Amino acid sequence: MRIRTAVIEDVEAIHRLIQVNAQRGLLLPRGINSLYENLQGLVVAEDEESGEILGVAALSILWKDLAEVRSLAVDDRARGLGVGRQLVAEVVRRAAALGIEKVLSLTLQADFFKKCGFEMVDKIQFPRKVWKDCMSCPKLQACDEVAMQINTFAMQSVPALPAVPWPSQEKVGSSPG
Repeated sequence: MRIRTAVIEDVEAIHRLIQVNAQRGLLLPRGINSLYENLQGLVVAEDEESGEILGVAALSILWKDLAEVRSLAVDDRARGLGVGRQLVAEVVRRAAALGIEKVLSLTLQADFFKKCGFEMVDKIQFPRKVWKDCMSCPKLQACDEVAMQINTFAMQSVPALPAVPWPSQEKVGSSPG
């Protein structure tokens, strides 16, 4: 398995994975248009042999000092293999490399995020998040998500972001010309 930046050809598989997990109440659904618009913030876990997408997570920048882990979803066949933890770690590393101090998660999976180093905090600390996304959420009046955050500046060490090459023309399926 490898963690990499998502590309256009991944979007339909990402959308299916998110929708399956959303139907189970594990996260909020996302429209396919939103995935295309925010592709640059998506990372995927890919089975190196089959090329199948095993998991996805998104880094959403909310402000100069705050980003969010969004749309974390793992395929049933890959649960318990550390895929989710690796995706969260990659999103946090990317935020730190950009100079973003805090990464937030609004989640129903508090125990999982605690294992990833996040701490529970009060949602009131994130008014930009509330006004940006929460006001249009169907769960607004009965939100059952917990706010958690990690301070990237307090982490022991943050590896530099590896250079992510653009997909080759062959991979994307178009020819030079």
